[in-house]
Amino acid sequence: MDRGTDRQAPPDHQAGSGAPTGHAPVGRIPLAVVVVDRDGLVSHWSTGARRLFGAAKESAIGRSAADLLPVSGALPADPEDTPYGPYGRYDGLGPDLQASLDGGLSYPAAGRARVGVPDGGRVDVLWWAYPLIGPGLERLLVLAADAAALSPHEPDEDAAVERIAPAFALHTDFPGAEELARRLPEILPSMSVDESARIVAQILELGYPVLEFSQNDRVPVTPDWGVPRRAERKARRERLARAVAAGETVPEELRDDGEDLEYAAVRERLEFLNEVSGRIGTSLDLARTIVEVSRAVVPRFTDVAGTYLREQVVAGEGFPEGVPDTTTMWHRVAVEHTDEPGRWDDVVPVGEAMPFPAHTPFFQCMTTGEPVLVPRISEQMGHAIASQFEKRDIRPLITGRSMLVVPLKARNVVLGFMILLRHPERAEFNDMDRVTGAELAARAGLVLDNARMYTYQESVAETLQDSMLPHIPPRMAGCDIATRYLPGTMLGRVGGDWFDSVKLPGARTAFVVGDVMGHGLNSAAMMGQLRTAVQTMAALDLPPAQLLRNLDDLAQRLGDTYLATCLYAVYDPIASELHLANAGHIPPVLVRAEDGRSELLDLPTGAPIGVGGVPFEAVRVRVRAGDRLVMCTDGLVEVRGEDIGVGLATLCESAAHPAASMDDACDTIIRALNTRGGRKDDVALLMARLNGIEPGDVAEWRLALDPAEVGRARAAVREQLHDWGLARLADSAELMVSELVTNAVRHSHRRPVELRLVRGDTLLCEVDDDDHDLPTLRGAGPGDEAGRGLRVVSTLAREWGASRRGAGKTVWFELTLPRR
Repeated sequence: MDRGTDRQAPPDHQAGSGAPTGHAPVGRIPLAVVVVDRDGLVSHWSTGARRLFGAAKESAIGRSAADLLPVSGALPADPEDTPYGPYGRYDGLGPDLQASLDGGLSYPAAGRARVGVPDGGRVDVLWWAYPLIGPGLERLLVLAADAAALSPHEPDEDAAVERIAPAFALHTDFPGAEELARRLPEILPSMSVDESARIVAQILELGYPVLEFSQNDRVPVTPDWGVPRRAERKARRERLARAVAAGETVPEELRDDGEDLEYAAVRERLEFLNEVSGRIGTSLDLARTIVEVSRAVVPRFTDVAGTYLREQVVAGEGFPEGVPDTTTMWHRVAVEHTDEPGRWDDVVPVGEAMPFPAHTPFFQCMTTGEPVLVPRISEQMGHAIASQFEKRDIRPLITGRSMLVVPLKARNVVLGFMILLRHPERAEFNDMDRVTGAELAARAGLVLDNARMYTYQESVAETLQDSMLPHIPPRMAGCDIATRYLPGTMLGRVGGDWFDSVKLPGARTAFVVGDVMGHGLNSAAMMGQLRTAVQTMAALDLPPAQLLRNLDDLAQRLGDTYLATCLYAVYDPIASELHLANAGHIPPVLVRAEDGRSELLDLPTGAPIGVGGVPFEAVRVRVRAGDRLVMCTDGLVEVRGEDIGVGLATLCESAAHPAASMDDACDTIIRALNTRGGRKDDVALLMARLNGIEPGDVAEWRLALDPAEVGRARAAVREQLHDWGLARLADSAELMVSELVTNAVRHSHRRPVELRLVRGDTLLCEVDDDDHDLPTLRGAGPGDEAGRGLRVVSTLAREWGASRRGAGKTVWFELTLPRR
């Protein structure tokens, strides 16, 4: 399809001549463009109309169209009454133009007629009439062309025939031109949206009327008149196209054939665009796509290509709708050039972000969304552009070069723009280059937008998943923890697998791994609800079996759409014991520190969460310091077409492999199991090294419900901290213990108060009583007797909290151990 050129279309003949002085190249035939208003008067008369019909624009505007156009009907009584000569009917196709002028036709029409010229000659005219609908004053659009210019010779029997289709340009200088372009889909109602959009693009981008030749695309009223194309000319055209496409010197005998040169130029541009389309968008990686777009145009189309994108596009974020302004930041993401290496790197480094002021062609491009062509950058413009670069003189790089700025846009949003520069000795950018650059930028913009949307969605999915997965500290009371999460390789970054770790009273830690069946956002949402429920129930210190039973009840209330498996374990480092319950999950692996042997723990496997009505059982497993517990989801061990027992055996083997750290141990497991082909599910992995807490690091006291016991508690804590070498913590710990024991003695009912100190990575103090009401932090006025105790604890403690237990509650605080 002809999308513009750097040369003006040659006239088919001069006004008043009886025959064409030469014919314009095929595909470049000028059209007469005439607009008729609702009164039948000419409101627009193009240069092409003057050339074809011989009437000047000044004498045609405001006259009756029937007097100027080749309509059928009675001849004038005196041919000399009009300088345009008599119009006789020609036996062509379609209804007469008169019917369209009279408003008798509401659909597009076409025909053929002969028009006389002042010297007595005749011109064979093809015409097309498009009724204009809508509120505007224009009623009819008429296009006409000289048929003789299309067929200067009688066709041979063997000549190939192509159809002719008209198009027209915006540059027709009548007030309704832009409105006409906007309403074209209404003007041509029998065309599809895609076809009308294609014609609209021509209207907005071509600089003058043309006829389009195509084997496939045509407007609905294309007549069946054929254009002969001799086999010899076809062969010569193909030779020329091959030479141009290959970059070879054009043979002398082909250079004087304007038709072939034009054909080759158009074909070369189309081949270039097709080649570029094949080279960009090979992946959805935004950085790679940026490089592909930049390299696709250098050096064939331009010598320098600088690509700028909006700040939010680079960051993979969304951005507000609307036109960019002078505050919009644009990141230079790529610079490709044919100059010597490094010449552009220091002056315009990749990665720099900057706004552009309103007087620059870059601002014009990004606000209008249209290409901006600067044939040569003048000294003045070079100075204006260089002023944007602090302490860097860019003028020697740009002055005297031809510049084309093309917008990178998609879905009517400007994502960025490309600055294309040609060396001074190279041909300037022209109108055809502008159209080619616009088409190139449109394709590149769509590819970049796809990559941007993919990057944005990946970022959203990753953020969602990260927000749902906990950030577990590497050390908790009596244990070290390492985790891994791998999204499914074929199913995006969001899924239903999760792991968690919850601090429990008594220096215990709960470990949980779960897997919601299914994938995607729905599974992730379900996972989030179950994970929150597990955290809440774990904070109530429910036994493992009871926790799974409550979780099952909750899942049934949420709906019967999803099922989930869950493995819940509570580690008591003081008792050196694991308390575990399983709801349809794969069993955990326990690696013994004593001999390095690994084993799958034999647990009663209950039904998955959500089945309902199935009891859950818990078991207790004795452990020793240094043992490792490995819990994972089935995505790690299960491969399509393979027995899961193979994966479990590999898990046991890899978990027992010696490792320098917990992270290394996790990586060893991932490498051993993730290298097998066929994994498509998410993977959650939690490993805990069970270090235990030595009896000498734990001190416990039972206190009677007597206020006098508060003093005994203070003294016992001070003495114990001195024995542990933590005398510097004694004052703070004594004060906080006094507050907590006082509250416990005051609110307890029957059971004695228990006080516990645990020395680990921190100093943990816990006070248990049989009252279920949790204390709350509140303000205390000058006259209030209560409310100050917890505020003292909150101020002095590294961390503090309270949780319910089966027989009451536990209030605790931690202090950071002094450095040794």
